[in-house]
Amino acid sequence: MIVIATKMNIHEHQAKEILKEFGAPVSKGVVIFSSAEIKEKILQLNSKEFVLKAQIHAGGRGKAGGVKLIKNRNELEKEADLMMGKILITHQTGPEGRKVKRLYIEEASEISKELYLSCLVDRESSKIAFISSTEGGMDIEKVASETPIKIITTKVELKEEIENQDIQKIISPFKLNDNQKEEALRLVKAMYKILIQRDASLIEINPLIITKKGNLVCLDAKMNFDDNAIFRRPEILKLKDLNEEDPIETEASKHDIAYIKLNGSIGCMVNGAGLAMATMDIIKLYGKEPANFLDVGGGASKEKVSAAFKLILSDKNVKGILINIFGGIMQCDVLAQGLVDAAKEINLSVPLVVRLAGTNFEAGQKILDKSNLKILTASDLNDAAKKIVEAIK
Repeated sequence: MIVIATKMNIHEHQAKEILKEFGAPVSKGVVIFSSAEIKEKILQLNSKEFVLKAQIHAGGRGKAGGVKLIKNRNELEKEADLMMGKILITHQTGPEGRKVKRLYIEEASEISKELYLSCLVDRESSKIAFISSTEGGMDIEKVASETPIKIITTKVELKEEIENQDIQKIISPFKLNDNQKEEALRLVKAMYKILIQRDASLIEINPLIITKKGNLVCLDAKMNFDDNAIFRRPEILKLKDLNEEDPIETEASKHDIAYIKLNGSIGCMVNGAGLAMATMDIIKLYGKEPANFLDVGGGASKEKVSAAFKLILSDKNVKGILINIFGGIMQCDVLAQGLVDAAKEINLSVPLVVRLAGTNFEAGQKILDKSNLKILTASDLNDAAKKIVEAIK
């Protein structure tokens, strides 16, 4: 079964700015947007050693050469210039990689111990889950799989403030001294407030370190935010880096269309998230992969349907399209006219299967039949999936 989660990512330097705003301990650092800024901005840092980090929305930067410990300023300036514009290929970018368009340079920390701490919305229990581990700096999924005993999950009730007794449970695996416990208490409270007050869906500190001087520092930070709450968080929306977004997804957002690009060959247009999931699942059942998740919503206009159709076809991987509409608020004749207009405008060249049911589906069927376009119709979802898979073979 396919699972779709919509979220907005931000860069590490942005996550650390938010943590700092809420009183969490982070290293001093500067963000760089062009090579011309490097020489001037590194003068703001006072340490003898530095950490240079590529800022892309993907994990595995270190293994790809996107994180480097630098011993002096001359080397720092040289390495920063080399990293700017570099293509990083990690396990999350795909083989095409991601171009580095901004850097984050921070003062290096002397590490005594690495820990892991995160919090997220646990939808199953309707609580906030904090995850603690002494295995900081590691792939947490690997730790959970191989040594689950080292992963401690503490679920707390949603309240205005997190209680101290819950914080003690969260930080208990870390074996901290009294001063460190006070720092950890402030950090957990900060993370909790960010989750509530900024509609974050995930905050991950990995690693959270104890320095050789005995202080806690958030050495790396990752944050995701709920797309459905962005309308009320303009301060978060302005952090979106469109260079890191899929251009089709960016265009979809302009039309208020829920679109997520996938890796398959069959484009999908559906009204309703549940129906979209069922449509993608049945495509997989017949041996093919969906090229996208696309929900036009319950009350889409002819113009919105046309825009959605064009978005699907802008993906070069699409070899066929399956449209599955159950008319309720949306009327099938409105959708059909939007499809016909868009198909004629862009000269449709891939197989198209349409399944209509519900409000005005007979009128919608007549519009499709009179269009003189090569459109295959289906009686139900099973029939539709079977026909589109056969059509693209």
